[in-house]
Amino acid sequence: MALLKDMSYETRIGHIRSSGRVNSRVAVAVEWNDAGKRQRAEGHTADISAKGCLAVIPQGFAVGQKVRLVNLTNQNSCEAVLVWRGHEGRKGWELGLELQDATRDFWGLDV
Repeated sequence: MALLKDMSYETRIGHIRSSGRVNSRVAVAVEWNDAGKRQRAEGHTADISAKGCLAVIPQGFAVGQKVRLVNLTNQNSCEAVLVWRGHEGRKGWELGLELQDATRDFWGLDV
């Protein structure tokens, strides 16, 4: 197998991402504990996949932080890990969240 640096951009992304993504705006909430108190911030996704999402949330987190992700459309929830943090925009931080043991119907879509 060639080194990732020797591959085209499309081929590298194919190795990095484990599942396809769908552009979809879904209302979500992120919940976490801070000093023993349950905290919650609401936002939306920019895209979703069977394994995670890119969400815009008005709260910044450290990469590696564990949170609970709630799909506000169908009330499904699961544990998630922040695997990427992008830029802070007007509506919040871009967050790459990896779902942990989510049900197949977490998003309510066939992704």
